[in-house]
Amino acid sequence: MSRVGKNPVELPKGVEVTAAGSSVKVKGPKGELTMALNPQVQVSVADGKARVGTVSTTPTADMVSGTTRALLANMVTGVTKGFERKLELVGVGYRAQAQGKKLNLTLGFSHPVAYPVPDGITVETPSQTEIIIKGIDRQKVGQVAAEIRRYRSPEPYKGKGVRFAGEKVVLKEAKKK
Repeated sequence: MSRVGKNPVELPKGVEVTAAGSSVKVKGPKGELTMALNPQVQVSVADGKARVGTVSTTPTADMVSGTTRALLANMVTGVTKGFERKLELVGVGYRAQAQGKKLNLTLGFSHPVAYPVPDGITVETPSQTEIIIKGIDRQKVGQVAAEIRRYRSPEPYKGKGVRFAGEKVVLKEAKKK
């Protein structure tokens, strides 16, 4: 079995994990998440810990057990603390404004970009050049951040565009005569 898959997932107070058939449900103070299980893996819950085990002894089952354990740990973290991604807008006139379930972006195009925020995700704009994406599903938070970044990813000459907080953009040298 994989090294990651062998480790149990600690369940904090207020978190319930129920494994029924081919799915796992995690319920906590921030919400509820569900995940479909691979048939080669089983989840058991006992004395405040969730353990992932394999049904067969194939190498594929070992790999899937590690992945399932990591996803289960992310679900537990999501329903207790939640996940957050920060984006920065770099460029003259680049702005963001959250309005309900819509994020309005001005990114140097001839038209403003309106991004519809999916369910389960909240978007905040503390300043015009900062975007904070929050949610309980780690995959969904990362996907929303990547989709917003894709509208205008940082260009390599001046570094203008939408970037993740802390992301280092390597700038190219301009053409010389």
